[in-house]
Amino acid sequence: MSDETTISAETARHVLWLFGRQGGVQPGSFTQRLMAAIDAADVLNKQKIANEYPALVAAIRMAGNDDNGIATLQQIAGIGEVAA
Repeated sequence: MSDETTISAETARHVLWLFGRQGGVQPGSFTQRLMAAIDAADVLNKQKIANEYPALVAAIRMAGNDDNGIATLQQIAGIGEVAA
C-alpha cells in the first residue's frame, strides 16, 4: 500500500461510521463485513486485504492510529472541522 493512497469521501464516511464519529454513514453489508475483517486481521492478512482495498485499509489505520486521523477523515468527508 502506497503513502499516496487516495481516500474518497465515501470511504471516509464509512470509516467514520465504523468508529461512531460525526459524519459517518452506514455502508452496505459487504463493506461492513470487510471493515470487520480488516479490524480483526493480523498484519499479513491486513496487507493482503490492502492489496485489493488500499483506501479502506488506509482510512481504518488512519482513524485508529493517527492522532488527527478522525479529523482528517471528517475533512475528506466534507464536514469540515469538528471537535473530537
